[in-house]
Amino acid sequence: MIVPAGGRWSQQVTETSRALDLEPGVFALEDPREIALSLQRSAEASVRRKTDPFRSAMSMLNFYINRAGRNLSPERRACLEAAKHELRRLYRRTNSHEDG
Repeated sequence: MIVPAGGRWSQQVTETSRALDLEPGVFALEDPREIALSLQRSAEASVRRKTDPFRSAMSMLNFYINRAGRNLSPERRACLEAAKHELRRLYRRTNSHEDG
């Protein structure tokens, strides 16, 4: 993957990877359940994903959290971690080792 000068490889990944097509603004949502529902809808509808919907959705959420790193406020990180819990609940998964 070649990223143009001044470009961000993480943006390139989200735009061109075979992960899944996200709804605009999903990671700006404030309600963890709404984030999880949006990721679920995207995962269920995507033809670009390589694995099952749960793993694709969780992978994209983890990717976002990891790329944001220290730039996430504690409140935002807590919201996104809560979205992981909601995603597990939506897919009836209870073990955190299933985070994809």
